[in-house]
Amino acid sequence: MLAWYKARLAARPLLTQSVTTAILFATGDITAQQLVERRGASDHDLVRTGRMALYGGSVFGPAATTWYGILQRHVVLSTPRKTMLARVAADQLLFAPVFCGVFLGSMALLEGGSPRDKLKKYYASALTANYALWPAVQMVNFSVVPLEHRVLFVNLISIGWNSYLSFLNSSK
Repeated sequence: MLAWYKARLAARPLLTQSVTTAILFATGDITAQQLVERRGASDHDLVRTGRMALYGGSVFGPAATTWYGILQRHVVLSTPRKTMLARVAADQLLFAPVFCGVFLGSMALLEGGSPRDKLKKYYASALTANYALWPAVQMVNFSVVPLEHRVLFVNLISIGWNSYLSFLNSSK
C-alpha cells in the first residue's frame, strides 16, 4: 500500500495529496459523528461528511501542499533548528489564522449560513485550540518528515483535529 501511495505521489503529488486529504477530512467527520456525538449509522449526516471531504480535497489539500512547498523553498536559515522554528512560526502566524477562518467561512457557505456569524461564534475557539496542538505537531513535521509526506502526516493528526472542527462547526 505504501509503495502504491509513493508511486501516485511521485506521479501526481497535488492530486494525490488532495484526494488523501479529502478522505481523511471525511474520516474526521465520521469520527466526530460516530465516536463523539454517538449518532449511529441511521442518524449519520452524509451531507456533512461530504462537505468536509469537499473542503479537504478542494481547499485544504491543495493549499497545504502549496504552502509546505513555499516554506521548503523560501524559509531556510543558518541551522536546521532555526529553519524549523521559522517554518513553525510562519505556519502558525500566517497559515493557521487564515485557514481557521477559511474553514469556518467555507462551511457556513456550504451550509447556506452566514460566514460572518460562524466566524464570530467559533473563530476564537478554533484558533485557541489550534495553538494548543499544532505548534508541537509542526515542529515534528518540519524537522523529521520529508516534504512529500508532510501533508499526509498532518492529515493523519488531523483525523482528531477535523473531528474537533466538525463537532465545533456543527454545534448549535
